[in-house]
Amino acid sequence: MHTRTRVVAGQLPVCRTFCAPPVAVKTASKTASRRASKVEVKAATLTDLSSDRTELRSFVDCASEDTLEHPSQLPDDRQTFQGCESVRAPLDVAVLLSGGVDSSFALHLLKRAGHNVQAFYLQIWFQEDFRNYWDSCPWEEDLSYCQQVCKDAGVELHVVPLTDEYWDRVVAHSIAEIKAGRTPNPDILCNSRVKFGAFYEYLASHQDHKFDRIASGHYARIIRGDDPVEPVRLALAPDAVKDQTYFLAHLTQAQLSRVIFPLGSLNKGEVRALAKAAGLPNQARRDSQGICFLGKVKFSEFVEQHLGVWPGCIIEEETGEVLGYHQGFWFHTVGQRRGIPLNGGPWYVTQKDVHTNTVYVSRNYYSVDKKRNLFTCENINWITRPPDLASQVMCKVRHGPVLYKCDVSFTNADQSGVAVRLECNDQGLASGQYAVFYQNGICLGSGVIQTTGVSYAEVGSSVDDQTNALL
Repeated sequence: MHTRTRVVAGQLPVCRTFCAPPVAVKTASKTASRRASKVEVKAATLTDLSSDRTELRSFVDCASEDTLEHPSQLPDDRQTFQGCESVRAPLDVAVLLSGGVDSSFALHLLKRAGHNVQAFYLQIWFQEDFRNYWDSCPWEEDLSYCQQVCKDAGVELHVVPLTDEYWDRVVAHSIAEIKAGRTPNPDILCNSRVKFGAFYEYLASHQDHKFDRIASGHYARIIRGDDPVEPVRLALAPDAVKDQTYFLAHLTQAQLSRVIFPLGSLNKGEVRALAKAAGLPNQARRDSQGICFLGKVKFSEFVEQHLGVWPGCIIEEETGEVLGYHQGFWFHTVGQRRGIPLNGGPWYVTQKDVHTNTVYVSRNYYSVDKKRNLFTCENINWITRPPDLASQVMCKVRHGPVLYKCDVSFTNADQSGVAVRLECNDQGLASGQYAVFYQNGICLGSGVIQTTGVSYAEVGSSVDDQTNALL
């Protein structure tokens, strides 16, 4: 069991250019079928990115939980197995299995493609932090599904205990970032530091068998050249809503070169339909939601457990008037609307002062004189290369279908820092978030937002002027 120390602080009072612990335990046999409503997402069709890729479908009506009705709508075998590297079979593949339908169907596809498959379930929950809240092991249901999927497929399943690594590399860092007033993204760190980090280390030290590929159920595409020394590229998936390149953009080239994403050419509706046709036991299981390590624990409860409460003032930005009090700046983030204990709203968080424990709010957050389209990033992880500034650069500032056109300027000689101007406003920009950059449908890499600006007009008419103003 792990002991976590509770820290209590001192007591002082968009214009969208493109659309781009678990639930209560129940047995697989009793899982009810679920259909989510269709979500219409208007977006551009990506251009062809590789010679063996058929034309990508439009992002219109690619819903995250859309279920296809008719067999005629199922993709053909060429498309279904496109992300499986069938021409290289048999490869030895380690599959990261979570208990969800995506990773389970990825395993199913790889086995059908002729690969030698072993499954690995990463045990990363830390129940002891909320032992009085959960009435059962939070990973019990996940593991039961993994066991059933592997039994049906005749695949060996390994349970890998990575709770300590998960805490040290993801959770502790996230708590420190929240305490510093930033907005971290634990899911990005979980991929780069645990699933494709600590797990790689585990395989090297515990497995005599050498695996050619590490597979997962992520919605993203890997593009490999004929030359084995040529860098691999991470590309957008055809399902704009489910595309997960944002969460994978912090992987290094060394990590990504070993990866295979069998679902990369499919959308969620197709995976659901194919999983049903394959008879997978979790074919109708709901997708997990929210921050990876919280499960059914509320974010506010988690923060209070580890940072305590620290009452402070809520001040109206325009007048400087004290409107009320909060329980700690770490419970709030820039752009937040819900959870502000004030009447007469809607109120939005505009900024936080971590030194005085002050939260500033406004009812005019979206007024035209408060455009938010500037930020800087440092220590950027370029997967293959920095962007070609002569061509259009695109950017995501959170997971989802929205891609912004942007202007980028390098802020240092090694091109590890950038100043960015979005073509449109994003009212939720906050330090600590990840910005992910794209060109021609290829994910170039990611960096952590360090500073944010207010108005492009206020800092000059060129990107260089923006850089000078923000640094």
